[in-house]
Amino acid sequence: MIAKQISYFFSACMFLLLMSCNDGTDKTPAAGADADSIVTNTGIVRELPHVKTEPVEFEDGIKTFTSIMAYDSANAGKKPIVLIVPEWWGVTDYIKERAKQLAELGYFALVVDMYGSGKVLDNPKDAGNEAAKYYKNPQLAQERFDNALAIAKSYPQADSSKIAAIGYCFGGAMVLNMARMGENLKGVVSFHGGLENYGITARRGSIKPQLLVLNGDADSFVPVSTVNEFKKEMEAANANMQFIGYPNAKHAFTNPGATAIGEKFKLDIKYDEAADKASWEEMKKFLEKVFS
Repeated sequence: MIAKQISYFFSACMFLLLMSCNDGTDKTPAAGADADSIVTNTGIVRELPHVKTEPVEFEDGIKTFTSIMAYDSANAGKKPIVLIVPEWWGVTDYIKERAKQLAELGYFALVVDMYGSGKVLDNPKDAGNEAAKYYKNPQLAQERFDNALAIAKSYPQADSSKIAAIGYCFGGAMVLNMARMGENLKGVVSFHGGLENYGITARRGSIKPQLLVLNGDADSFVPVSTVNEFKKEMEAANANMQFIGYPNAKHAFTNPGATAIGEKFKLDIKYDEAADKASWEEMKKFLEKVFS
């Protein structure tokens, strides 16, 4: 547990944990006009008719932020909002692809630019240093999250009465902390995210959204002891949580590039196609339920 600062030991562990996420390499076309198709990380061409993506810039008086939004322009109705908090690499094309996938499902997706200027970091040292700011300062993370949410709510295509958030790795930890901090959301989904509370312990009745936590049972970066502590915390807070563990799935199991990254950096991570697909299906069912 973290109180006022992160120890050197924790920083070292988190460095390895976060490095296991997406390597930051752009693998999809840049955001812009209506997309006709997209090449996924597995090399499969997926048709995305009518999915519109574009950068969204805003300021907080200090920094300029560049988020990415995506929605189906053929659907004239208001769409539930799904915010996506990315891995520690920032607003990569991997996360833009996830936004497009959500837009295909009928949601108004917005990628949260946590760092500012749509920053994408290409090495673990810089990414780790940047991400650590938000582990140490949950209020700063919430400020960035709330700024992006306000922008999403301003779009006429977005239904501001229906809001959820999903996150991957670093982003999974961040969206869980948003729930701990009382964000008024319908649902929160964490894909192989950190489960420590990073300075914010949930209080009884403080968690408003329903939670879906998708974890790899073989994730050595999230040991059984951490899982058990997290479950105890959520039970004490009376959280409405569904926790799913995938047998034999390791950390970063939704990232098709994880196996190569693990081999490169000698990390215990691996892509698991079955767990990736199964967890996405669980997210789809979960969002349908919380928005119904």
